[in-house]
Amino acid sequence: MNAFDKEKDGIRQTRHKPADFDAIDRKILGALAEDSGRSYSELSEIVNLSAPAVHDRVKRLKRDGVIKATVAVLDGCKLGRTLLTFMVIDTSSYKATRALLQFTSRREVEELHTVAGDGCVLIKVRAADTESLENFLMEIQSLEGVRSVRSYIALSTFLERGPPP
Repeated sequence: MNAFDKEKDGIRQTRHKPADFDAIDRKILGALAEDSGRSYSELSEIVNLSAPAVHDRVKRLKRDGVIKATVAVLDGCKLGRTLLTFMVIDTSSYKATRALLQFTSRREVEELHTVAGDGCVLIKVRAADTESLENFLMEIQSLEGVRSVRSYIALSTFLERGPPP
């Protein structure tokens, strides 16, 4: 494998085949997607299985990577980050695209994707105000190989969720 292929592998997401699960697993996933704090006994009532059986299924779903994490979904506006912006960044090379990965550790970056289309990278940013957004934009634009940045500021959010089970 040459150096260019190794560089691409470090940034490319691995391909996954869909996991095998049944209707009961889907019900469990749906209930956990609504409220990840549900107990095994509460889940057992929802799917009509014993709590230990539900626990085994949840453990398997975690092991298989279907459940990636149990997290609290926080309200960005209530945390003082009211400016939701989507940025489409066009780069001149794969190296420049890879350089954008340095922003994954930033608090204001909620998502970062390589994309097909008019740009190379899509970043979802939740900033406190226009000044902090402008500073973030200047950091991105200062990177070598960044050709353009198009920003789309969300005025209202009507739906934000993950994939259905």
